[in-house]
Amino acid sequence: MTVDLDTPPDPFDLLEGARAARSEPERSEAAVLAALQVAPNDRDVRMGAYKFYFYANRLAEAAPHAAWCVRDGARALGLPEDWRRLTPGSVDCTGYPKPQRFLVQSLVAWGWCKARTGEIDDGLAALAKAAEIDPSDGFGAARIAAIVAGRAPEEED
Repeated sequence: MTVDLDTPPDPFDLLEGARAARSEPERSEAAVLAALQVAPNDRDVRMGAYKFYFYANRLAEAAPHAAWCVRDGARALGLPEDWRRLTPGSVDCTGYPKPQRFLVQSLVAWGWCKARTGEIDDGLAALAKAAEIDPSDGFGAARIAAIVAGRAPEEED
């Protein structure tokens, strides 16, 4: 898929093309890549790219998009972009406002991708940080970390 940069298409129209072509992975990926070309710094486009690669079980390719989302979420909240510098209380998750939810969800996503691609220590550290900054553990970071560490069974489908 080529993109005319003189009149760039709406990246969300491109992402719709990815959704519409789920049964055609090559076409879906082309739509995701085109959306990234048009709007590489758009949060929804990056999350869409993450989800595409995640659901395609291409976690090594999903991880950079989740990492971008972590940095973007931290920037939006005026927090350090390096998630390791976040502290308990630095992210107010009370009621889970959207920016905080985006940050924590992205950190859990990145941690899961890292753990499942063999970078277990990095993945566990990210999951532990997500559980630390969100005491309610709304995204199940502690449970996911326990599964990764072999301390909890994975749920049956």
